[in-house]
Amino acid sequence: MAIRKQQQGLTFFGLLVVGILLALAGVVAAQVVPTYIEYMAVQKAVIRASEGTTVAEVRSIFDKSAQIDDIRTISGKDLTVGKEGDRVVVSFAYDREIHLAGPAYLLMRYEGRSR
Repeated sequence: MAIRKQQQGLTFFGLLVVGILLALAGVVAAQVVPTYIEYMAVQKAVIRASEGTTVAEVRSIFDKSAQIDDIRTISGKDLTVGKEGDRVVVSFAYDREIHLAGPAYLLMRYEGRSR
């Protein structure tokens, strides 16, 4: 007598479900990655801007860096400029909404400060 082995694997329906989930994750990732890249550019611009000595100078340096790096989410007037000891500290916070479908949105909250 021959013993039959039970087949194992993924059905076509299972393959479709996995493919759809991967496609949806790819679409969301394609929308999230540019916001993170912009956040990194903002962080670099804030570090550059913290070299200024006055609030106006800090905001001007940031705006020039934002123009170069194509930062549109935040501007120099949105920065919080303060001092800790003898160092200028620049901080920022902003939100980005990514529309998913219908009434569903993904909210990304970004915040940071100079060192």
